[in-house]
Amino acid sequence: MTITFDIEDRGLQYVGASRIEGPLVVVERVRDVGYDELVEILDPHHVPRLGRVLEVSEHQAVIQVLEGTTGLSNKTVRVRFLGESFRLPVSQQMLGRIFDGLGRPADGGPPPLSEDRRDVNGMPLNPNARRYPREFIQTGLSAIDGMNALVRGQKLPIFSGNGLPHDRVSAQIVRQARLLEEEVQFSIVFAAMGVKHDVAEFFIRNFHDYGALGRAVMFFSLADAPSVERLLTPRVALTLAEHLAFDCGQHVLVLLTDMTNYCESLREVGTARGEIPGRKGYPGYLYSDLASIYERAGRIEGSQGSITQMAILTMPADDISHPVPDLTGYITEGQVVLDRDLFQRGVYPPIAGLPSLSRLMKDGVGKGYTREDHPILASQLFACYAYVKRVRGLADVIGEEELSTLDKQYLKFGEAFETRFLNQGEYENRSIETTLELGWDVLSTLPRDELHRVSDNLLNTYYREQEDRVKELSD
Repeated sequence: MTITFDIEDRGLQYVGASRIEGPLVVVERVRDVGYDELVEILDPHHVPRLGRVLEVSEHQAVIQVLEGTTGLSNKTVRVRFLGESFRLPVSQQMLGRIFDGLGRPADGGPPPLSEDRRDVNGMPLNPNARRYPREFIQTGLSAIDGMNALVRGQKLPIFSGNGLPHDRVSAQIVRQARLLEEEVQFSIVFAAMGVKHDVAEFFIRNFHDYGALGRAVMFFSLADAPSVERLLTPRVALTLAEHLAFDCGQHVLVLLTDMTNYCESLREVGTARGEIPGRKGYPGYLYSDLASIYERAGRIEGSQGSITQMAILTMPADDISHPVPDLTGYITEGQVVLDRDLFQRGVYPPIAGLPSLSRLMKDGVGKGYTREDHPILASQLFACYAYVKRVRGLADVIGEEELSTLDKQYLKFGEAFETRFLNQGEYENRSIETTLELGWDVLSTLPRDELHRVSDNLLNTYYREQEDRVKELSD
């Protein structure tokens, strides 16, 4: 390796690398280089590629090439350290635009004009400056609004599997999400990692056709882009989201898909570095790395804006104990789980009634937020549906005809719950009042004395005998 002095750029340029392995380039005898520093790599045709320093020691620097190492040669590669970390120019003018995974224009437009360039790793936030997530967000989906409510500033991932309609569900949430009292729409920051071109086209077309593209910023690191690029894409997206929320006072909904692809890239880099693998080959720092992304959601004192985050991840073989969903569940405030059995029976959205959970629901529903009966109704629906699962298991053993009369009523409740409450149209936007009334409708298929979690006052107000329900629907 030789070292030259670049007169035009007034900086050291290192010619040659000791080795190139996967997405990594190792340069020896470096000077004044820092961790996470941005690097410019020139290929044999002097076309620049971006990289960043992953590891630096007294003798060498390990560089992660964000645009891949294809075509690079140990002898001819040229490396220049730029003296700063990766930064993104941020501006409100980026709304309505489409960028690649590194924040470069992908829609044919010019680069954003902004003198405000932010470190994509974010800035440390004093925990005392955080405000507790509050205020119910209406998504228009009964399975979420009624039983797993999303609140402003929450991080609530969607656990899915290959072939399940997570893209359709997330697009519907983006189209319909709003705050009840303020009647404001969310600005949308969308980041896709490792998705196919048809999936990217679906989101662009969907946002465009239903008027969401004008208030959205989209970042795409597609499946044919270098996989290592995906490691910066969610950080680039969240950097812009923080500017829109905390500097411009906007309510921002961040959608990240697919976080499993992100973790696969992290595993690829860890393997190339020779790190000792953890579970299923993922690096031991997977938890802290995911936390550095998820914990950038929330609200802070002094700003009217907020970041609400929904991350989609596909579970390999539908295994919820896989390291990616497992660790995600420890960091986030619940999860929305898509169920393959419901999907195969034609239920949309196929949101599982029991594994799904919103840990902050209690702080954003009820009197003063939605309606006084909301938390009790959700609790009773959970309890009754859990009993339905047990009855179905018993019916598989002894046959449905051997069940008691009450158990058969629970089976009817379960069918009504899935086909009337959970199931709805892809473009059907239900108000929270409609969702709650549907909940009482399906509960009324059960005898009143089976609703042990509901007070007499609420039962007197909202529960009506089945005959009254039928008459009301016929009128």
